[in-house]
Amino acid sequence: MAVLQLTAFGLALLSALFLVTATWTDCWMVNTDDSLEVSHKCRGLWRECVTNMQDGIKTCDQYDSILADHPLKIVVTRALLISADLLAGFALLTLLFGLDCVTFLKEEPHVKLKLCYMAGLVLGTGSILGLVGSVWYAVDVYMERATLVSRNVFLGVHYDFGWSCWLGMAGAMGCLVASVVLTCCLNTFTDEGSSRRPQRPVFHCGRTATGKMYAMDSRV
Repeated sequence: MAVLQLTAFGLALLSALFLVTATWTDCWMVNTDDSLEVSHKCRGLWRECVTNMQDGIKTCDQYDSILADHPLKIVVTRALLISADLLAGFALLTLLFGLDCVTFLKEEPHVKLKLCYMAGLVLGTGSILGLVGSVWYAVDVYMERATLVSRNVFLGVHYDFGWSCWLGMAGAMGCLVASVVLTCCLNTFTDEGSSRRPQRPVFHCGRTATGKMYAMDSRV
């Protein structure tokens, strides 16, 4: 069981780092126009950056304040990714206390097991939010590009999914796998261990025939 816990913790930690990195990086959309060889343009959830391919100078334009009007895909993806980051962080902290190798609540194995289950449920919720946010953004980018192509509209730049978008999807999927390990596999392993545990023989403390005869003789 300790191996499953450590495997789930390592996967959850790596996936949470992916989610946080995807949230705060600026390459959710990248230009794919081969004619633009002098610059590389990326759009993120918080800013838009252009990198000069000749000298490597990167300039970024920060978006307006959070309270300003933004496209729906940015607002929804921001909210879902931030919520996923917070839930993943809380799940990691809970799972850390539930590990068998941690001395916290060492005398309460059932409490530590419940902490692992709770961490798995919270991690699963965060993974769904992160996956929905990443896929929402990717689908919106695809639909926007497909609409422009269907109408024969050329704006000079075509955007495709950036590495931040793929990183968000990978982090969400990793959190989902860690959640399955904590809730399903760990539960199955625990049930099998309890069923294989030898049962103690039960002795009934009833009187034997010799004991009854001895009791009657003693009364006489």
